[in-house]
Amino acid sequence: MEKLLEIKDVYAGAYDKDILKGLNLTINKGEVHVIMGPNGAGKSTLANVILNNPQYIKNSGDIIFDGENINNLKTNEIAQKGIFMSFQSPEEIPGISTLNFLKYAKNKISGEPVKSFKFKFLLKKYIDELNMNPKLVERNLNVGFSGGEKKKNEILQMLVLEPKLAILDETDSGLDVDAIRTVSKGINMYKNDDNAVLIITHNNKILENLHVDYVHVLVDGKIVKTGDASLATQIEKEGYEKFKKVEE
Repeated sequence: MEKLLEIKDVYAGAYDKDILKGLNLTINKGEVHVIMGPNGAGKSTLANVILNNPQYIKNSGDIIFDGENINNLKTNEIAQKGIFMSFQSPEEIPGISTLNFLKYAKNKISGEPVKSFKFKFLLKKYIDELNMNPKLVERNLNVGFSGGEKKKNEILQMLVLEPKLAILDETDSGLDVDAIRTVSKGINMYKNDDNAVLIITHNNKILENLHVDYVHVLVDGKIVKTGDASLATQIEKEGYEKFKKVEE
């Protein structure tokens, strides 16, 4: 398998607090990985450190993406390399429509002008598949959207931008069963042998309709257990207490 993302012994934190404490993770092309863990374990920190969010300080370690060390790249440069991240609480951005946002982002990533007719045809296809209101793309980005509409909009962005690696940070939080199924459907539409997905979640429901290669348990800034999809089921039944004891 060809490596896509390598995280090597990363120590990182925010606001003078150590959060990631020697984290290691390798994701190959064609794989779906899931990160689970108790609150405060460092799951969202991991996502932000990969994208080099300036609010987080990487003290040591390396992040290699598609064969290139991206430690010192800016967030927008990392995104242009092909890493996409959805947010737990997507921001509302007045003054720019979802349609124009997607066209601009697609243009920046591809480096080529977007062909309007082809782009709108593709957009309509994805909107139909995700059971979205087509009028939403004409409205300001996420402004006045419900929680479910914002999360579907994140999946729409992922499908349109076609990143090499999609990091989904609790995209399923606050969603009902039908919306979770739609999000899972969008992930399956995106997934292929040349890209990869990293899902951060507390909810086993989003995994029910996905093929998951690895589930990792993150406790106190380290991955303390890795298994297959059955590990997520075990966590749902038993919680994280036994894994916390491993770290103590």
